[in-house]
Amino acid sequence: MPAERRRQGILDAAVEVFGQRGYHRSSIDEIATAAGVSKALIYEHFSSKKDLQASLLELYVGELFSRLSANAATGEQGEVRLRRGLEAFFGFVEEHRGGWRMLFRDAADPDLAEQLAQVQDQGAALVAGLIAAEPAPDHPGRSAVEGEQELAMLAQLLSGAMQWLATWWLEHPDVPRERVVEQAMAFAWVGLDRLREGERYEG
Repeated sequence: MPAERRRQGILDAAVEVFGQRGYHRSSIDEIATAAGVSKALIYEHFSSKKDLQASLLELYVGELFSRLSANAATGEQGEVRLRRGLEAFFGFVEEHRGGWRMLFRDAADPDLAEQLAQVQDQGAALVAGLIAAEPAPDHPGRSAVEGEQELAMLAQLLSGAMQWLATWWLEHPDVPRERVVEQAMAFAWVGLDRLREGERYEG
């Protein structure tokens, strides 16, 4: 078998093992068994379990961000752009349930926290691109800096909410993806649209 196919087989096995058991509870022996290869062969491709995990993060995060970036870069209206971004996001989760579980079940792990924090910041930046025109930047009394801060906060809120919704969805696979996207849009767009029109919460 070509080396690249062996490497991909190891990655496929690792994402399932990490997704089921978590990073620390998984072992290279378990991954080797799942991949049908020797432990020594894994170490020919990856220097350590952490290196294997980092390779998986790079692989899956790269694919997810590519999908989101493609939608953020379109000239569509904000509502259409956001909906397509959500469809791309939840489509990724549906296709790579093990990969999503692996990405975020160990978010509090100190060995992975820094890397995952960077991933989440990059994801929030992409969400900001999806909603960049919503709300409009010219509300009276709001400076350009405040507008940028508001956009950043909204992106963080939406990014976090969608991550938790995706994790919930993993435990409720009977819910169709279309329904998840509709609920996500109802939550996200109604609030954004009201903000775009100038409505503000007055406590």
